[in-house]
Amino acid sequence: MTDVTAKTITSTGFVTGSASLAAPARVKGIYYVASGSAGSIVLKDGGASGTTLMTIATPASATATEYVAVPGNGVRFPTDVHATMTNVTSLTVFHDG
Repeated sequence: MTDVTAKTITSTGFVTGSASLAAPARVKGIYYVASGSAGSIVLKDGGASGTTLMTIATPASATATEYVAVPGNGVRFPTDVHATMTNVTSLTVFHDG
């Protein structure tokens, strides 16, 4: 059994780790609140300029919320998890590791 942690962010930034601290993780699920314009969530390994491992399109609705379950054992981020949010009010990432 593995412990799952949740972190909520409201702007682009690190979900795990930092520019100077690696924090590998396996993303298990994502919950977001959309904004009034269509947007996206881009999850990268290795910081803002790292490798894109997941991209989720979000609808143009200020009240839309959605939970996205990641199938199988989730997506492994060997270095860290960095989220670039465009027209997203908040993002909660459920992860282990």
